[in-house]
Amino acid sequence: MSCIYFTAPGGSAEWFENRKGAITASMFAEVRKRLKSGPNKGDFSTAAHNYAFKLAVERISGELLDEPDFDPWQARRGRELEPEARLLYEERYEVLTEQTGLALTEDRVFGASVDSLIGDHGIQEIKCFLAPAKLKGILLDEDIGDCMDQVQGGLWITGAMWCDFTLYCPALKAIGRELTVIRIHRDDDYIAAMEPELWEFNELVESYRAQLTGPAAPVIEEETAEGCFA
Repeated sequence: MSCIYFTAPGGSAEWFENRKGAITASMFAEVRKRLKSGPNKGDFSTAAHNYAFKLAVERISGELLDEPDFDPWQARRGRELEPEARLLYEERYEVLTEQTGLALTEDRVFGASVDSLIGDHGIQEIKCFLAPAKLKGILLDEDIGDCMDQVQGGLWITGAMWCDFTLYCPALKAIGRELTVIRIHRDDDYIAAMEPELWEFNELVESYRAQLTGPAAPVIEEETAEGCFA
């Protein structure tokens, strides 16, 4: 799969502008979830439906539906620490990385925020997690959890062969464990299982777009007071 690269840094106004309407890899795990019980068992989650509706509006309007000014402190912290993590990675492994911002498929349906390109075949995903559950899984078991969909999604979109999943945790600097790197190789079987589900989600996005752009719902006129109490 060929893709288009944009160099605007993550969180910038241009970065938000470039990704509008695209299903991004950070949401792949969410959009693949299905309800496990109830009358709508097997349907997309409520969060996935809301995300699909958001993307449908963006594809119609060509404008962002979210407020780009909303910037959680966790996201700001991650962006501030990312250069430190990248430099430490380069020094430790004696490699040069190329910072990039966003990769989009040529049809702009799917996208992935890629933190770095490494040589001709590698990419880097930098995380600065604080949640104990995520840190524990990665540091003790090398289990990246839901991030696997994001990583394999990035490999699918970019065509790269491997991703160095990089966890930066400055709190562990005193014991020399502030940087943890787990190399994740491209798994074509994993991608083959993921791809049809992502395209199914895109159909949901398009169904919302069709509903919004279809014939307008009839206007229901308010009844008079007499009619209400007749």
